[in-house]
Amino acid sequence: MTRTANAPSATTTERPLAGRIFGLFTPVLNRFVTRIAGRRYVPLYILLRHQGRRSGRAYATPVVGVRVPGGFAIPMAFGEGADWYRNIVAAGGATIRQHGTEHRLVEPAAIDPDSAASPFPDWQRPVFRALGIRRFLFLKGS
Repeated sequence: MTRTANAPSATTTERPLAGRIFGLFTPVLNRFVTRIAGRRYVPLYILLRHQGRRSGRAYATPVVGVRVPGGFAIPMAFGEGADWYRNIVAAGGATIRQHGTEHRLVEPAAIDPDSAASPFPDWQRPVFRALGIRRFLFLKGS
């Protein structure tokens, strides 16, 4: 009988700590948060509108988003394997609703918050590390 080692695949990414914690509750929370995300008095959540890369179906996903110089940054709490991330990369952009206003965003790029090109101030970076968030989706736009 042949034994195979259970080594992590180089193509799959492990979920950050925040994704592992909140992943259990995500289906329930998303139904509620989708209703309020991106509204005028809900500063933390944005509503991310994207198109399915295979189905072409329109999706609306509530995510935490931050306006940064040149666009928006979205923490990838569920890693680069999240469907919404893969859909946006395949489409080359998405639309978000923040504070009741729609923004068309383009040129998706995964960024490291600790890199020299990071739009985040130095004081925020340890918080991201503590939550296990190592990558952000950066989208250019207004």
